[in-house]
Amino acid sequence: MRPPERAPSELAAPERAAAELAATTRFGELRWLTETDSTNRVAVDAARGGAPEGLVVVADHQSAGRGRLGRRWEAPARTALLVSVLLRPSGLAPGRLHLLTSAAGLAAAAACRRLGGFSPGIKWPNDLLVGEAKLAGILAETSGESVVVGLGLNVSAAPPGAASFLGVSGRAVGRAELLVVVLQEMERRLDHWDEVAGEYAAACATVGRRVSVEDAGGRREGTAVGVDPGGRLLVDFGRGAEALSAADVVHLRENRR
Repeated sequence: MRPPERAPSELAAPERAAAELAATTRFGELRWLTETDSTNRVAVDAARGGAPEGLVVVADHQSAGRGRLGRRWEAPARTALLVSVLLRPSGLAPGRLHLLTSAAGLAAAAACRRLGGFSPGIKWPNDLLVGEAKLAGILAETSGESVVVGLGLNVSAAPPGAASFLGVSGRAVGRAELLVVVLQEMERRLDHWDEVAGEYAAACATVGRRVSVEDAGGRREGTAVGVDPGGRLLVDFGRGAEALSAADVVHLRENRR
């Protein structure tokens, strides 16, 4: 005998999130894990296995969370939103794949405004900052024709020197509630790539800053002057603007008189 369906108010938070996402976005499958090594790794493996676009993987804790350039993302269990989504962006040219990271950053910032009343800055290419304190990081990984975009956002606690949603806003928010708003905001931006490029260029806190850049050309200093339509950072090293697609960028402290 089939058990009776429960009202939405009787569902656990992850179940409510899954139902709302399925009704309002392309993110129709939610896997909420107690612990894993990396939500990105789980989603990449699923992509290789043929999983459709819209898979969402969330974990209460990651034992080997991934960051850019081989870095680790670490957070105590159940204190951060740790989520990866599987996308198959058929309408996005390979040279504009950076815009997937841009869309995720804009979505996370919009969710902070909606739920917390504050607007984090977006540091190119993948960090959300409050002042100079890191609130969130984003990592995109390609697998064939799919892209997995991972987000780690400090919700109720943060490492020393970093920021958390609770610490900035003073409001306790459930990770499931935050997940829904982030992905709804992401849904609004996906497939609208020219709009994403313009919104990101206007919102990027790196533009106008003196920066230290480390890439294949070594370590250099210059001024970030813009973001191009593909999401690449434009930096003037004294010889005109150069477009960066992959680099470690550090905001330099402004000289004060």
